[in-house]
Amino acid sequence: MPLLVLGVSLGLFLVVGLALANTYNRLVKLKNRCDNGFSQIEVQLKRRYDLIPNLVECVRGYLSHERDTLESVIAARNRASQGLAKASQNPSDNSAVNAWMGSEGQLAGALGRLNFVMEAYPELKANENVSQLSEELSHTENRVAFARQAYNDLVTAFNTYRQSFPTVVLAGMFGYSRDLQMIEFADREALQQTPEVSFA
Repeated sequence: MPLLVLGVSLGLFLVVGLALANTYNRLVKLKNRCDNGFSQIEVQLKRRYDLIPNLVECVRGYLSHERDTLESVIAARNRASQGLAKASQNPSDNSAVNAWMGSEGQLAGALGRLNFVMEAYPELKANENVSQLSEELSHTENRVAFARQAYNDLVTAFNTYRQSFPTVVLAGMFGYSRDLQMIEFADREALQQTPEVSFA
């Protein structure tokens, strides 16, 4: 009888241990997927941040009297880039992510104002460099949107699993006490359409 109790106890201990290990491993796997998804957004945004100064330089000669507009685009780009750098250090830090999302909204607004100003200059439409950069920027915006959607899907999967029973009881013990935040910019209605910077 004592051997039977010992065997049942060991079996129960093994089942509980495997269940805990499975829960922990799945949390780690889902979190790592989210981190990778955030990295994909970061890659696309860095590409966009690199394109913006090139575009500004191309139009600077045509829009020299619009110095404030050009400077506001570069300043907004720099703030967004710095915000992304802070958020990418720890995508679980909601305050850093919120600050970055706010700066992304400011950048979208500044790019929109630049586009509005550029529309008034037909010579810009004929400039091959401006046209090519605008096209690249538009494609990059699409990639950013796709990467953001993929990331949000991964975050939803992580949060759903973390909130489900019995994981919700164990997640805090394993270091996953908070949900991850989805990436939604402050002016998300305006961002649902790719900024028009094309002159076709």
